[in-house]
Amino acid sequence: MKRILVTGGAGFIGANFVRYLIEHSDAGITVLDALTYAGNLQSLHGLDRSRLHVVVGDITDAPLVDGLVADADAVVHFAAESHNDNSLFDPRPFLDTNVVGTYTLLEAVRRHEVRFHHISTDEVYGDLELDDPARFTETTPYNPSSPYSSTKAASDMLVRAWGRSFGVRATISNCSNNYGPYQHVEKFIPRQITNILHGVRPKLYGTGANVRDWIHVEDHSSAVWEIVNRGTPGKTYLIGADGEKNNREVLELILGLMGQDAAAFDHVTDRPGHDLRYGIDSTMLREELGWSPAHRDLAAGLAQTIDWYRQNPWWWEGAKAGTEDRYVQQAAARGTEDAGTAGGGA
Repeated sequence: MKRILVTGGAGFIGANFVRYLIEHSDAGITVLDALTYAGNLQSLHGLDRSRLHVVVGDITDAPLVDGLVADADAVVHFAAESHNDNSLFDPRPFLDTNVVGTYTLLEAVRRHEVRFHHISTDEVYGDLELDDPARFTETTPYNPSSPYSSTKAASDMLVRAWGRSFGVRATISNCSNNYGPYQHVEKFIPRQITNILHGVRPKLYGTGANVRDWIHVEDHSSAVWEIVNRGTPGKTYLIGADGEKNNREVLELILGLMGQDAAAFDHVTDRPGHDLRYGIDSTMLREELGWSPAHRDLAAGLAQTIDWYRQNPWWWEGAKAGTEDRYVQQAAARGTEDAGTAGGGA
């Protein structure tokens, strides 16, 4: 593939994927990103600009999307509104980007017969009971529980329909919770890290018993690249690294790695509709494509992530104050304490 169009390529997971492509492929890369609050061109800092072209624009802009898709060999679609707390406060942007934006891209790849890969989330499946040994598979029924996850479920269904009805060569991947460098400070792990770096005592929704399946963003990137190259059109692949931990355990790990007492946090009122547990069974991906995660030790991955945020305040400091202010405003609107620690589904 000579040219890959990456939507949302200035966001957390998209930017890490672009970095992965620069290192592991010879492809030229076009990034299309609206540069909303979650997009940051500094996430692409230092990359070879002879291979990277950045276009600032919206995936709902049909003429713009059509022109970019026409020049691509494949589209990898990361662009999304993805923060659960924000979807509870204002669902409309999630409908526009996640549903209408995906439709716009599908119509373009349909016209130009371009390979399409859609990035989704395990949150479309709803949640599992804390004591349930089952994990999500490719055949688990959808049961989204938030405006964010429901719009991602809708976009997945559009991709499947365009594949079946119009022959679009599309694959879908539903991934567990990502962590790593370049993640916006609104999200669970970087918010805890940056709060501690600022001397602010972390907060935790409810009891912290909610379980998430964590994967390092580099492992997500490697899995997506395998699917783009060797995945079977029409299939859905689940991406996970067997990283189930409850939110309290993750926060205690972070505190310990940063030299703090493991109990140095406060409990606050739980988020409405907070999913109990996510768990990914990535057997099909591993057996069919031979993929496996490189970052199997969550504590080691968190230590690397903490070091990155400690060493790169230039990247996140500018967004920190505005993020904290937004959480305070949202909490006031709900009549609850400022929590906001459950970003990205945590």
